[in-house]
Amino acid sequence: MTLAAKLLAAEEGAYNPLMPHTYELVIGSFAFAVVAFFLIKVLTPRIQKTLQERTEAIEGGILKAEKAQAEAAALQQQYREQLNEARTEAARLREEAREQAAQLKAELREEAQTEARRIIDAAHAQIEADRQQAFSQLRTEIGRLSTDLAGRIVGESLEDEARQRRTIDRFLDELEGSAPAVR
Repeated sequence: MTLAAKLLAAEEGAYNPLMPHTYELVIGSFAFAVVAFFLIKVLTPRIQKTLQERTEAIEGGILKAEKAQAEAAALQQQYREQLNEARTEAARLREEAREQAAQLKAELREEAQTEARRIIDAAHAQIEADRQQAFSQLRTEIGRLSTDLAGRIVGESLEDEARQRRTIDRFLDELEGSAPAVR
C-alpha cells in the first residue's frame, strides 16, 4: 500500500483488517518477550547441555573406537609375533627330533652291528669247538680202527696202551703230512 492509500484509509476511519490494533501489538510483543526469555534462559541451556553431552559421547565413542582399534592392532601384531615364534619353535623342535632320530638310528645300528658281531664270533667259536671235538672224536675213532686193522694185519694184539698211542700218533702225523690241510 502506498502512503496515499494509508492516509486515505486513516481519514476514512475505516477498519483495516491487515493492520493490528495497538493493544494486540503490545500483548503480542509481551508474549514474544516471555517466549523468547523462556527459550533463552530455560530451553537453550538444556539444548546446549544435551548437545554437549552428545558431542562428548560421540567424541568419547570415537576415542574408545580409536583405542579399541589401537589395541586390536597391538593384539594382532602380538599374535603375529607369537605365531612367528611358534613357527620358529616348531621348526627347531622338528630339527631336534630329526637329529635325535638320526642319532638314535645310528646308535641302534651300532648296537645291532655289535650284537651281530658278537653272535658271529660266538658262532665261530662254537663251530671251532665243535670242529675240534669232531676232530678229536675222529682221531680217536681212526686210531682205534687203525689199531684193530694193524693187529689183524700183523697178527698180534696191540693191547699195550702206550704202544697203541705211539702207533696212532705216528700214523695220524703221517696222514696229516701227506694230506692237504682242510679247514
